[in-house]
Amino acid sequence: MVRSARLILVLCDQLTPTVAALRAADRDRDTVVMAEVAEEAAYVPHHPKKLAFLFAAMRHFAAELEAGGWRVAYTRLDDPDNAGSIPGELLRRAEETGAHEVLATEPGEWRLIQLLQDLPLPVCLLPDDRFLCSRRDFETWAEGRKSLRMEYFYREMRRRNGLMMEDDQPAGGQWNYDHDNRERATPDLFRARPPRFEPDRITSEVLDLVEDRFPDNFGDLRPFWFAVTRTDARKALAHFIEHRLADFGPYQDAMLEGDAFLSHAVIGLYLNAGLLAPLEVCRAAEAAWRDGRVPINSAEGFIRQILGWREFIRGVYFREGPDYPRRNALNHQRGLPPMYWGAETRMACMAAAIGQTREHAYAHHIQRLMVTGNFALLAGVKPWEVHEWYLAVYADAYEWVEAPNVIGMSQFADGGVVGSKPYVSSGAYIDRMSDHCRTCHYRVKDKTGPKACPFNLLYWHFLIRHRDRFARNPRMAQMYRTWDRMAEDRRSTVLAEADALLDRLSAGEVV
Repeated sequence: MVRSARLILVLCDQLTPTVAALRAADRDRDTVVMAEVAEEAAYVPHHPKKLAFLFAAMRHFAAELEAGGWRVAYTRLDDPDNAGSIPGELLRRAEETGAHEVLATEPGEWRLIQLLQDLPLPVCLLPDDRFLCSRRDFETWAEGRKSLRMEYFYREMRRRNGLMMEDDQPAGGQWNYDHDNRERATPDLFRARPPRFEPDRITSEVLDLVEDRFPDNFGDLRPFWFAVTRTDARKALAHFIEHRLADFGPYQDAMLEGDAFLSHAVIGLYLNAGLLAPLEVCRAAEAAWRDGRVPINSAEGFIRQILGWREFIRGVYFREGPDYPRRNALNHQRGLPPMYWGAETRMACMAAAIGQTREHAYAHHIQRLMVTGNFALLAGVKPWEVHEWYLAVYADAYEWVEAPNVIGMSQFADGGVVGSKPYVSSGAYIDRMSDHCRTCHYRVKDKTGPKACPFNLLYWHFLIRHRDRFARNPRMAQMYRTWDRMAEDRRSTVLAEADALLDRLSAGEVV
């Protein structure tokens, strides 16, 4: 191999031609290092579609770099000389090329940052400036605040980037339009679906590799239809803007049997891997609104997910430090129920969310928060196990984005850093926002008895076992007043039946 001045590390979620390490590199003297390694492929049992997406996208990106004149040292998973880890590959390539320094864009995971810092080579970590709020800027915003709330951060980001602003005021006179975005959806055979991209030769080779190496991982590998290049990711974005963004707002919290996508963008995996940039996505949505193609509530709601929430949780992840995913403020100790890995369940909403996760490596935010996340929280599942499940099964999941959403937002395991109260609900919420309850084994109207919805029983059990923590929370006080007004015999029945349900969960029985 040609001698190199430096090694330029490009990770699987840094597939951006202008990523910091590539901008700082010398195309004529440096060597780009990219590697598919066992350590990253197996530290959680990743969904086969996630692995295939990342390997295929990496191979296409490496080919684009080589076509642009870069020298790329690319290691495939089945390469007999593969060192099996990112540090191992860097050391191997340093020995081959004579390079004595590594230039890298800061990874989005504390684990990888530590691995690079421990490397017996000088490593220069550059800030990942593909995000719209740097780590330093977030720290400045957060400093001195009693609590961190996304809404105020979002407003500052709107002002800073000028998105959907009229002078210094929000377009339409409101910062958000959530009250317009809680409609229940109905089945629609003509609703546009996300575009599907036929695997080319490179992607087909990756599919065969993943099928051979990870036959037992949870999830369906085929059919595989994700975009794996920036060109196709942009096509997916354009299709969403043209065909589904208009209805995104009102139906973003809705769930339907047999419709995994509704009007969602399904571009999170492209954003988080670097095939799309957050500002280009937000500007595309803003342009559609300014052109009169989509209503303001849909454009604003979509932009808030990226400019507000995505940037906010990244700031939280790095501010809170490496121990964040291990937090367990509520001391939940139950193991993750087998249904999360595809075992039978009689709950229609859980079966739908987990089933489409298995099929597509995707579920939208309400399915993650108010179905699978809500159930795990109510049941008292260990947050670390919930975290690892989400990290494994979703194609858009990396620790910086997944951990605050699960440990903070979904499981309240951070004790209130992300949210001011736990996101728990009975079956009534799911009934209101979906059609799942119509076909369920359980009856959502039943509060007790053999057909009582498990969400109904576990909702009260959760509130009572954590009463000391939440009773004085002004956003939860009404729930406790409702409980206190119940007849004593009914309260006893609810708690006894909830205990029995939890016992069945712990025994691995079908719920």
